[in-house]
Amino acid sequence: MDVRLSEEQELLRRGVREFAEREIAPHVREWDRAQAIPRETLAAMGGLGLMGMQVPEADGGAGMSSVDYCLCIEELARVDPSVCLSVAAHNGLGVAHLSMFGTPDQKARYLADLAGGRRLAAWALTEAGAGSDAAAMQTTAVREGDTWVLQGTKQFITHGGGGDLVVVMAVTSRAKGARGISAFIVERGTPGLRAGRKEDKLGMRASETSEVILDRCRVPAGQMLGAEDQGFVDALQVLDAGRIGIAALAVGLAQGSYEAARRHAFERVQFGRPIGTFQSIRAKLVEAAIRIEAARLLTLRAAAMKDAGRRTTLEAAMAKLHSSEMAVRVAEDGVQIHGGYGFVADYPAEKFFRDVKLTTIGEGTSEIQRLVIARQLLAA
Repeated sequence: MDVRLSEEQELLRRGVREFAEREIAPHVREWDRAQAIPRETLAAMGGLGLMGMQVPEADGGAGMSSVDYCLCIEELARVDPSVCLSVAAHNGLGVAHLSMFGTPDQKARYLADLAGGRRLAAWALTEAGAGSDAAAMQTTAVREGDTWVLQGTKQFITHGGGGDLVVVMAVTSRAKGARGISAFIVERGTPGLRAGRKEDKLGMRASETSEVILDRCRVPAGQMLGAEDQGFVDALQVLDAGRIGIAALAVGLAQGSYEAARRHAFERVQFGRPIGTFQSIRAKLVEAAIRIEAARLLTLRAAAMKDAGRRTTLEAAMAKLHSSEMAVRVAEDGVQIHGGYGFVADYPAEKFFRDVKLTTIGEGTSEIQRLVIARQLLAA
């Protein structure tokens, strides 16, 4: 397998890196404190094709491959994982669900604006009592004439307060369990849809996370996304692809953490020489570089398989599990290499360390990834 990037992919990577370092890097701390990303920044990324990366060009997107998508996600996460999380959630969840399962009319109405960064998508699956266990979902959708009435509360929703439209999963056939869940497109401003509590998070603070409350929220029947009772089945396909994106995010975060630690190691002088010349520090940096490269290859393999039209349930779960847990280790070592400086907000190691833990939780916890992998490898 040839893992070399094409000239076009190298140019894409370089372009996203230059944008991130110029337009995002100077504001990382400011946006972290404000717990917000300016909409004009998201619009600027839309102008570069970063808000509709895998949306077909015919639908107003950039038409990138999965490998291209991973390259872009990695470069954004290298500079600011929070911004990257918002981009990944928008692209890999809400937009992806619409692009994969929307009707021609739904795609025509929404995708161009979403891909251009003029509108922001949210994707609402999780509830207080239904995280990994989707069958425990309490949000319902009841058919009344030509409309569906949605009732319930979603939790931990990226862009739950600021998203312009929300893809909501709701129970339409309780007796069918997880196979009785449907998806709906709910536009901001629809009566009965409102944001609940905004979460005050440990990390990824610039990426807004809120409750989504549906109080007899009435939507036209034409707003159902995909077939009735197939919403969760479709969501699993969305999550398979989304996990590749989170793996790329973890790789990029680890790369940024590693680079910050390496830079500090050769600036910080103790006992008359840079600490990067000491064996114990060099060993941490070497191990980080190896782990990052291994995770990158796992991620790109999953992306290449998706581009080839192959099923990626196993490979996406492996990439997500390994990359996220690797990134936690690299970020922790980054703090250690910084010493006391790694524990204060003036240095990037502290923020990478706060941000990284979510990669082992969001879009399927490490425990769920192991369950998915076991089902694929150890089926009787």
